[in-house]
Amino acid sequence: MISRRTLLKGFLALTAGGVSLGGYSFAEPFRLKMTNYKFTPKNWPRDLKLKMVVLADIHACEPWMGIEKIRRIVARVNAMSPDVVLLLGDFVASNGIQRYGRKIEYGVWADALSKLQASLGVHAVMGNHDWWDDPSLVAARAGIPRASKELSARGVNVLENDCVRLVHEGQPVWLAGLGSQTAFWLTRRERKANGGWGYIGTDDLAGTLDKITDDAPVILMAHEPDIFPKVPDRVSVTLSGHTHGGQIRLFGRSPVVPSKYGNRYAYGHVKENGRNLIVSGGLGCSILPVRFGVPPEIVSVEMG
Repeated sequence: MISRRTLLKGFLALTAGGVSLGGYSFAEPFRLKMTNYKFTPKNWPRDLKLKMVVLADIHACEPWMGIEKIRRIVARVNAMSPDVVLLLGDFVASNGIQRYGRKIEYGVWADALSKLQASLGVHAVMGNHDWWDDPSLVAARAGIPRASKELSARGVNVLENDCVRLVHEGQPVWLAGLGSQTAFWLTRRERKANGGWGYIGTDDLAGTLDKITDDAPVILMAHEPDIFPKVPDRVSVTLSGHTHGGQIRLFGRSPVVPSKYGNRYAYGHVKENGRNLIVSGGLGCSILPVRFGVPPEIVSVEMG
């Protein structure tokens, strides 16, 4: 199977001779758009209005997702007056992208994100790159990523297979946060036994949902969208990132998506059997500083 790394390099080679197309692919990472979703899930109280702002895949790195841009994003989010801000993981730049820029220190980007404001708080989950940035954690297949520690120390509520019960407009809402599904690489023998899929995660969907103690609606934060086929009707909406929308998107499809399901969960609002999944295109870049057809985005989700 062709990898995203191979695809991105091939795309660069293809566009090298076309100044306009090639130049745009390098310019698009510096763009920023707003994407808004408004809907009412079937199991959501119709009189409960909730505005969520979602930030995914920051991959803090100069100049592609520099600290001043992160601060501008924070200011823009605060100006939106969200009820809750959700951070969907992959805060750090790893896996190649740092070769093309300068990695931002943990404390610097964490300080910037700590300025986010929302009446129901700021909540986060970890992504695979937040694990991969520490080889000792990957080797041990256990521990707490530094990104989690830095955010927690600054008042951000990090959920690792855990839930928090929020109360908005006098009505309860559960926010559940799942561990990363691709936190650790498998050995060759393990991949063979696992049907070729090369990762295992820290995620525990059943254990997370077991912590819910009443029938209030549930919002699930899951860095990778691949969990969605297992998410029960009990969950009103699943919010994910990870895919970057494929990072290259042509005619509504991405040639390569880091998902077992290909384009099925690559980007946008996905509805299956009355259930809802929203996949953000993210903010930063992975592997190479290239985007085409899927610019960095802030996602707003309004329900009710």
